[in-house]
Amino acid sequence: MAVARVIKITAASTKGFQEAVETGLSRTAKSVRGISGLEIIEQKAKVVKGKIAEYRVTLEITFIVEE
Repeated sequence: MAVARVIKITAASTKGFQEAVETGLSRTAKSVRGISGLEIIEQKAKVVKGKIAEYRVTLEITFIVEE
């Protein structure tokens, strides 16, 4: 029987939500093994002078706990 753990992270990008998600996942994968999925919990944007300056996402990343 597998045991999983979920961590919550926030990531950002100046190009879009997709890149923010990919950045968050790739940075997390550098220090966490066994990632099996993710859920996008929240999407926000920072606005400066009426334009989007930064896209932000909050992710829950699931990974399998090793024995």
